[in-house]
Amino acid sequence: MKILIFDSSTLISFAMNGLYEELEKLKKIFPGKFIITEDIKKEVIDRPLSIKRFELEALQIKKLLDNKILEMPEAIDIKNNELISETRKVMDFANNCFKTNNKTIHLIDYGEASCLALARLLNQRKIENAVVVDERTARMLGEKPQNLLKLMSEKLHTKVMPNSGNYNFFKGLRFIRSSELIYVAYKKGLIDLKNGQVLDALLWAMKFKGCAISGDEIKEIERIG
Repeated sequence: MKILIFDSSTLISFAMNGLYEELEKLKKIFPGKFIITEDIKKEVIDRPLSIKRFELEALQIKKLLDNKILEMPEAIDIKNNELISETRKVMDFANNCFKTNNKTIHLIDYGEASCLALARLLNQRKIENAVVVDERTARMLGEKPQNLLKLMSEKLHTKVMPNSGNYNFFKGLRFIRSSELIYVAYKKGLIDLKNGQVLDALLWAMKFKGCAISGDEIKEIERIG
C-alpha cells in the first residue's frame, strides 16, 4: 500500500481552484490511501466551518472526508497518541534547528509537523509514502536543510546559523506538490477541459493559490508534458 499525506496547503490549493472532482478521480486510480492528520483536519475543516468566508470550502473538504477520499491515520493503524508523541519530536527539532542572535527560528506549526511525523512513522514501518505539501519551508527542511539555512538568511536579512547539525532527522522523507498532482491528473486524462492551454492554466492556477513553484519549473513541466 502507498500513502499520500496531505498538508493543509495542498488541500487549500485544490479547494480554491475548485478541483475537488479531480482529487476524487486521482484517488480512484491511486493504489493506496489519502491521509490527513487530526491537526490538518482542524486547519481545513473544524476551524474554517466557524468562519463564513471559508465555510463553503470547509464543507467541500469535509465531504471528501465523509466519502473516504480523505481518511484519518486510524485507517492505516496509526494510533493518535503515537502520532502526537512523534509530532512533538518533530516540532522540537524543526523549531530549534536554526538560530539567529541566540534566538531559535520558528519554522513549522503543528499541522505541517504532524504530516512529517506521520511520514517518519510510516518510514519506520517501511510503508511507502509521500507528504503532499505546497509550502516551501517544510519541503526544504526535509530535502535540503542546508539550502533552507541560506534562504532564511536572505529572508531575514541577517546571519542564520545551524543550532543542530543533525540534518538526518528528516532523511528519507519524500515530498510532492499540488502542481505535480494536477500534472498527473492531466496526463491521466482526468481533466475535463480540452480546449486551450489546459496544463498551463492548471499549473499557474496552483501557483497563484499558494503552490511554491517557479515560472521556470512550470515551463519545464510543460516542455515534458
